[in-house]
Amino acid sequence: MIGKLTGKLDYRSDDHVLIDVGGVGYVVYCSERTMAALPGRGEVVALYTELLVREDILQLFGFSTLLEKEWHRLLMSVQGVGAKASLAILGALGADGTGRAIALGDWNAIKAARGIGPKTAQRVVNELKDKAPGVMALGGTMQEAAGVAEAEPVVGAIEAPPPGRRPSAAPAPTTAAAQSDALSALSNLGYAPGEAAGAVAQVAGDDPEADAAALIRAALRLLAPKG
Repeated sequence: MIGKLTGKLDYRSDDHVLIDVGGVGYVVYCSERTMAALPGRGEVVALYTELLVREDILQLFGFSTLLEKEWHRLLMSVQGVGAKASLAILGALGADGTGRAIALGDWNAIKAARGIGPKTAQRVVNELKDKAPGVMALGGTMQEAAGVAEAEPVVGAIEAPPPGRRPSAAPAPTTAAAQSDALSALSNLGYAPGEAAGAVAQVAGDDPEADAAALIRAALRLLAPKG
């Protein structure tokens, strides 16, 4: 199984790229969002990959983050959603947006992706809504394991600061990690995974920069009994 490729971008088309890895060229299909984040021809690129094996063809699909790759795997598990449809959804919404839409039951957001009809969008939400909390929490774990921010694609090279310039302060916790911590806290308080994920997704959508504590406070206000 090919899980990740790092090499030079040799060629790019509308929906795929050719990555030269030690003289071997790999054709990798990507979502529009991932394609837009790729560097120029001849530059170094790194993508997480998923290999689709069929009787008549082998296809590689590339993702800028492990979270995007995981959502692709889950979307492909839904009846009627193939690789093309999955990439269309991820290209339109991104990994975080896909998780938020599914957690909130917002099938209209899924339907906005190219080629996705209302029945397919509803099926995606219905079949994956209970899995959304786990994937949202997994996003933070994936980021810690990779040692990089999930919000930043693993494409291109990271430049060192110019001589004499002090390195910037450590970045604040990313949305994925904050959502993971908030989901864990709400689960410990006894909230069901579905309602916890929906509340966290709504709060994160209203305030993308919120840390875990802010997410928990706002989510608790949403989950509090009305009246």
